Amino acid sequence: MTTTPSRGRRRAPSRIERAAGKAAALQKPRVILAGLLLLALTSVMLLDGYLRAEVGGDQRVRTGASASKVPDDILDGGPILTFRGGRATTVSVPDKTIALTFDDGPNPTWTPQVLEILEKYDVPGTFFLVGSMVSRYPGIVKDMVDQGNEVGIHTFTHVDLSYQSDARVDREMEQTQLALAGAAGITTTLFRAPYSSKTDAIDNYSWPVYQRLGEDGYTSVFVDTDSDDWKRPGVADIIEWATPEDGKGASVLFHDAGGERSQTIAALPTYIKKMKAAGYTFTTISGAMQQERAAARESSGQQQAAGAGAGATDEAAAGAAGAAGAAGAAGAGAAGAADGAVGGLQAAHREATGVPLYEGKALVAAVAVAEWTVPTLSVGLAVVGVAVMGRFGMMLILARRHHRKRNRRRFSWGPTVTRPVSVIVPAYNEKECIANTLESLARSTHPIEIVVVDDGSTDGTSEISREAAEALGMTNVRVIRQENAGKPAALNNGVRKASCDIVVMMDGDTVFEPDTVRHLVQPFADPKVGAVAGNAKVGNRNTVIGAWQHIEYVMGFNLDRRMYDLLRCMPTIPGAIGAFRRDAVLEVGGMSEDTLAEDTDITIAMHRAGWNVVYQEHARAWTEAPGSLKQLWSQRYRWSYGTMQALWKHRKSLTDKGPSGRFGRVGMPLVVLFQIVTPVFAPLIDVFTAYSMIFIDFRAALLAWLAVLGVQLVCAAYAFRLDREKYRYLLMMPLQQLAYRQMMYLVLIHSCITALTGGRLRWQKLKRTGEVGTPAGVS
Repeated sequence: MTTTPSRGRRRAPSRIERAAGKAAALQKPRVILAGLLLLALTSVMLLDGYLRAEVGGDQRVRTGASASKVPDDILDGGPILTFRGGRATTVSVPDKTIALTFDDGPNPTWTPQVLEILEKYDVPGTFFLVGSMVSRYPGIVKDMVDQGNEVGIHTFTHVDLSYQSDARVDREMEQTQLALAGAAGITTTLFRAPYSSKTDAIDNYSWPVYQRLGEDGYTSVFVDTDSDDWKRPGVADIIEWATPEDGKGASVLFHDAGGERSQTIAALPTYIKKMKAAGYTFTTISGAMQQERAAARESSGQQQAAGAGAGATDEAAAGAAGAAGAAGAAGAGAAGAADGAVGGLQAAHREATGVPLYEGKALVAAVAVAEWTVPTLSVGLAVVGVAVMGRFGMMLILARRHHRKRNRRRFSWGPTVTRPVSVIVPAYNEKECIANTLESLARSTHPIEIVVVDDGSTDGTSEISREAAEALGMTNVRVIRQENAGKPAALNNGVRKASCDIVVMMDGDTVFEPDTVRHLVQPFADPKVGAVAGNAKVGNRNTVIGAWQHIEYVMGFNLDRRMYDLLRCMPTIPGAIGAFRRDAVLEVGGMSEDTLAEDTDITIAMHRAGWNVVYQEHARAWTEAPGSLKQLWSQRYRWSYGTMQALWKHRKSLTDKGPSGRFGRVGMPLVVLFQIVTPVFAPLIDVFTAYSMIFIDFRAALLAWLAVLGVQLVCAAYAFRLDREKYRYLLMMPLQQLAYRQMMYLVLIHSCITALTGGRLRWQKLKRTGEVGTPAGVS
């Protein structure tokens, strides 16, 4: 009698439904976290590339352009260009005065040596800094400012601004200001354009840039005496070329970065002593501007207003409010600009406060993370690359040895095993597949009894099984129905009910070839063998997803199993096809529910109990692989997470003695290295390859990627040869590397996050179509 639930009451969810709900609730945040980790990695790499001018770099340098739109008094003027009151004027360095300037820093090798020399001879300098270098070496910049030197902007990525949009110009300035705020707690109003020289080199393209920056309050600084130290002409020539003519003052250019600067370091002490002996004094750009204005006031008889004193307002200080506004680093207006000056020699500096200060510190911190992360990832990439290539080499060598050993004419496991065996088929809602499964077993050439364990199916699996057995005339089939308890419980029930000493386990969606069972049980002629792994094949391989999995099964799983077999540390007997001694299964406690990978769990348990686990390549089973990306993700997530659970469960084998210790110290490290660590970090190869293709050298990166693909194709081709598979599926391998492998990476990362956060998931049922049968030609 069927009872109808009372109106208004909902049916209580089943155990599986409750577990599925919990699993769905747990998965979403972990998927998000995995995505965030990938996004963080990409962001760190892009930031590092931007700092090194690999991302967004522009190497163009304009030369030979017309200067018809530039005023003549600017072209013929001094090296300091200001726009006070909106009017362009130039300022020269006073006679017998040198403003010692340095470009392209800071550099961790050369800049500290320059600072040491300046401090020794009590000489101030003005350093025009590249923002990306400031963010990478903030400590040097802080020391530079604390020592009394002045700093200016040399853009963030050292690009020719005459080629850039207004937005890019603003970004170059603002980012450098933020870097200065984070490094030394200041901003600056001084600017020197990359690739600039004297004012007579200003052209129609760069002039609007200087005008626009002038409106923002920046003072542009040029040179009138160039040491050309970047050419490395020799110490004597550097000193000679940096010496002003006829006692004139000069803005002298040296470089503390941008190349090998040992000649600059050697020339500086001699140059400073020579200039001091000639009666020269050294100052900063702000100091030179103050001296020039003081001289101009004195000659014109004008008196400075009371309170100005020695800290008289100069053009750099007057324009500070605009520059600080552009950088967002100072809130003072033009009237209060002088109040922000640190001192006469550092009048261009403004104290960074508020949000810009913290933004600058955040930038410096982010760069520090990138500076640490990317080199670490590079080392990891090298390690992963070596491990991947080593694995390929091991697989090829050991798989060939395994094949030759097992296919020798005289090879034998021992006396032929002819006694009946029990085949256990756990099934949950397998109405589409169970009939095909039983039909394949009906053709078995080895005597078998079949135990179908229906794990609480709701689709009539039990009835279909009985009807199929009756239609096929199979009297050796027993159908056992139990309440839904999961696959391990179903398998354990089948083992208990089995009447034979050898049990074969298969999935309800799998079909065997006629000789599969006969081949599978022959290793049990060796009394040391406790379990045998068969050769699982993808039956639905005619779709793109199926073909990808087919390549993976043949190349990865089967080559791996040959290798592990020779090393006597087989980690997993596939659920689709495996055989066990019944007593050995009961001895280790049966199939455990502690993990999602019960097949891996019991395989390791068999090793630890002292049994040998081997691979029988001739015992083939055809299974229905997931037909959609969603199902594939679910299956592989369960596999990878379950493997981690099993490894953690058996972690004590690392310190055990005997067979358990052997697996712990040989098999477990190999599984961790090849199935967890290497795949988790393998995306680095693809990330770095894509990064190199886009930002560095497309051709070289493409050739490297093709080389790795070639190695994989060689391994796959050999695996296909051993399994006598058709090579045409290898045409899908390049696409597999681009799409399928990335998904497997994400699945494994997702599993790692689940493991680290302590999540638990139940076994999940995949949707089946029942399309897989014994391949044509197999009888």
